Amino acid sequence: MPSRLGVKINELRRARGLTLDQLAKATDSSKSYMWEIENKEVARPSAEKLDKIAGALGVTSAFLIDASQDHPTEAVEDTAFYRKYQKADPTIKAKLKRILDVLDDDNEE
Repeated sequence: MPSRLGVKINELRRARGLTLDQLAKATDSSKSYMWEIENKEVARPSAEKLDKIAGALGVTSAFLIDASQDHPTEAVEDTAFYRKYQKADPTIKAKLKRILDVLDDDNEE
């Protein structure tokens, strides 16, 4: 029986349309390692690996290990997005800011 962590990772991966192989590549892991995390009773990825998995799935590592939350809230997804934004190249940040400006302009009309 898989761990609660494994179930969450599996459900999020599938909801985002990712294959096991795609998630493994996004987290610098092997496919077999990701399979073990999703399917073994005891899943104990390192904090660094958990952070990579969470980032690839658009959530926080805190959400993944929190047994009381089954589905990510908007706040969890916003936090994950902001963390990704913080790590982004300045060029990407500038593009995102321009996109947000355009969307804000559309709301004012």
